[in-house]
Amino acid sequence: MLRLGHRMRDSISRKAVLLAIIVAAPPVLALYIYAGSAVVRMASLIAAIGFVLAAWLFAQSLIRRINALTMFVDRLVDQRAPRGRLNAANDELGELARSLFRVAPQIDELFNRLTTELARREAILASMTEGVLAVDARLNVTFCNQAFLSAIGDHAAVEGLPLLKILRDPHLFQILKRVVDSGETVTQRLQLPTAQARTFDVHAVPLAGTNSRGAIAILHDITPTERLERVKRDFIANVSHEIRTPLATIRGYAETLLDGGLEDSQNRRKFVEIIQANGVRLNNIAADLLTLSELETGRPEAQPGVVPLGEVITSAIRAVEPAASLMGVRILAGPIPVLWVSGHRLRLEQAFLNLLDNAVKFNKSGGEVEISVCDQGDGQIRIRISDTGIGIPPADFSRIFERFYRVDKARSRQVGGTGLGLSIVKHAIEQVHGTVSVESQLGQGTTFTVTLPNCKIGLATP
Repeated sequence: MLRLGHRMRDSISRKAVLLAIIVAAPPVLALYIYAGSAVVRMASLIAAIGFVLAAWLFAQSLIRRINALTMFVDRLVDQRAPRGRLNAANDELGELARSLFRVAPQIDELFNRLTTELARREAILASMTEGVLAVDARLNVTFCNQAFLSAIGDHAAVEGLPLLKILRDPHLFQILKRVVDSGETVTQRLQLPTAQARTFDVHAVPLAGTNSRGAIAILHDITPTERLERVKRDFIANVSHEIRTPLATIRGYAETLLDGGLEDSQNRRKFVEIIQANGVRLNNIAADLLTLSELETGRPEAQPGVVPLGEVITSAIRAVEPAASLMGVRILAGPIPVLWVSGHRLRLEQAFLNLLDNAVKFNKSGGEVEISVCDQGDGQIRIRISDTGIGIPPADFSRIFERFYRVDKARSRQVGGTGLGLSIVKHAIEQVHGTVSVESQLGQGTTFTVTLPNCKIGLATP
């Protein structure tokens, strides 16, 4: 800016001096040649020098006013710099100065509005849960928000970089290229190859109101929705499969009875018992589904109360003792301290009953089930239920709490399981702000650990 001002000042001064010399030189030269008096010659020379000097001083005055106007204009967009005042003389430059004074407040208002709007838009884009990506005509990134960076697993500055350099996915590149080349709006679903595969609905539009071409894309993460849809599909398929088997059995034996089985005195009772057993299985599936639905919706049956943990576990033990005796499984329970938890007694009993029932069903003949309860001293109660059964493969740990998931499908159906017991356990324990975890080794047994918040502490034993 200063160098430009110097060039401008030198140029105007030079032109003014040259113009003065051109105007003054002919008469001074004529007087100097034809005048006979030395005084006249000297006077003409002094007059010429004065004329040139006056032209130079006028040019300097003009330059100072122009520089003041230039500095004022340069500071119109800088809100922090003082602008000063201009010399509004009654000439053309004075009129220009008055025009700038009139325009300056309007420029300030426009600048403030643009700054506020830009800040508002940046705040909106930054806070959006959807990813936002803008590219220019060469598909270089011109803007992206934090949600987009999180989606691609990158947190570094990417503006100005080619899109393919930060995200090696040809599908998104092709979508934006199509928008830039054709100017049409494109909506498409794609999966980005990130560390955790995530699916997005992409809505890409051309950038409007710009001289150069470009495109902006909104990426809406639908991974949870897709996961939920997959869970629903699996749930419907599993329910249909679980119900179809006992229904087919009931229908088959009922047809056998109608086709003459009623006269078969040796087998008809057996047929009816099989029909009854499968009817009980259907009833258990329906009851467990209703229980699981109530737990998942989070609707409490009643106001939770203070529940004595010892009584809950003792009741569950008594319920599984007949089945344990038939299988020759011993249930070992140490002294249970008097501890209380906040929750619904029926749900807690159902959760521990399911854990103990599984420990007995999937145990070995002559095996053991051990229950231990202790107060950890940090406001948490730990309940461990260990068995000496068949165990669970490590690959199945993450799925055993899913509805209808079975590790040993053949044995589960043989012992009459619905595949919903551990799902009910998980939801019932989490409903009272507890946790449940599992440790297991194939052929050596399984240990489920339940942690519950301690409500009251007692020293006596039941």
